[in-house]
Amino acid sequence: MSASETALLMCDLQNDFLHPKGAYGRAGIGCAEVAALPGRVLPLVRAMRGRVIATQFTLVPDGGEVLISPHLKRLRPFLQAGDFAPGSWGQAVVEALGPADFLVEKIAYSAFYMSRLDWLLRRLGVTRLLVCGVVTNGGVTATVRDALVRDFEVTVLEDGCAAFEPASHERAIAALRGACEVGSVARALERVSDAG
Repeated sequence: MSASETALLMCDLQNDFLHPKGAYGRAGIGCAEVAALPGRVLPLVRAMRGRVIATQFTLVPDGGEVLISPHLKRLRPFLQAGDFAPGSWGQAVVEALGPADFLVEKIAYSAFYMSRLDWLLRRLGVTRLLVCGVVTNGGVTATVRDALVRDFEVTVLEDGCAAFEPASHERAIAALRGACEVGSVARALERVSDAG
């Protein structure tokens, strides 16, 4: 694995998803697996500094409302103005993971949809992605599949991803095994170390 051609893609490890005072926490949505992610991926984030890209799910404000897809509004009726707003605390990457080297706002499940992610990866010379984040069966899976369509090599870090229902995480990982490599944070750290 060439270090210069590899990036760590952190999907939506944001306060509004993970922090108890974030949008999901206020709605009573959370689980131990999601809460444990920052601590679990932090060693890899530190090892990959300079090549850490964080996606930020974003709800674009429109006065007192937010511009949101109708299906997402039905699924997450608790989302309100101010949640995941550009530049807000809730949209920010959780503090434990420090500032990412690059940020990519996203408005849908896939971080490639109507974003600058593909452009950024190509400018950086990235051909291989290590992917972690939330939620495994949503944004992670959609982003991974879009990366594969664009001919990026992808390793999904099974223990670096989580969903709000563990069974959903397990089903999503099982489905991705047939599409890309599924690995672990520890193994990714070994490879990064070996690559220098």
